[in-house]
Amino acid sequence: MTAALEVAASGKPRRHVITGGPNSGKDNLIDAVHAACIPCMTEEPGREIYRRHRERLDRHLLREDRRRYSLEVLSAFIAEYTAHTHGIRFYNRGIPDSYGWEGLFGLKPTTDLEEATRTYRYDAIFILDPLDTFEDPDDIAWANHETRRAHELIVQGYYDAGYEPIFVQPDPATARLDFICANLNLPTPSLRA
Repeated sequence: MTAALEVAASGKPRRHVITGGPNSGKDNLIDAVHAACIPCMTEEPGREIYRRHRERLDRHLLREDRRRYSLEVLSAFIAEYTAHTHGIRFYNRGIPDSYGWEGLFGLKPTTDLEEATRTYRYDAIFILDPLDTFEDPDDIAWANHETRRAHELIVQGYYDAGYEPIFVQPDPATARLDFICANLNLPTPSLRA
């Protein structure tokens, strides 16, 4: 893996998104990406921005708060995208995720989101199928139907943005990472000596 990443490091940027709705196991997979020493975002920017808004408002975000929040998240994703100038990098969600999250709150996409989606393109989109169990470390309550709807809207957002996502089965994180690496013609981390 190290040799493959070193070869890629001198090449053009290759950007790969890992996404899915709530309860998809994304955090565990991102941890596995980091453990394999593959360049990756450290944290999804939307979470920290959400926390700041929640602290400022002293409540969870409501529909009327979502537009400002979404524009801040979009700005953070654009900054993360443009900072990467060469080699492989995984992203903890991508710009088109906003289509799903805005849709969940009944909002239409902004022209800023539509322009960013056309301008900043990713090389591969990996959508994690939902897991059977749900734990919520951020204390954000999700009903099962909300979880499914969020996932479906995120998936639709990527299709609407012109992507053909690759779906990743609800396996353990190491198996999911091996599957993703195999799809990118990278060595599988679980096989390294």
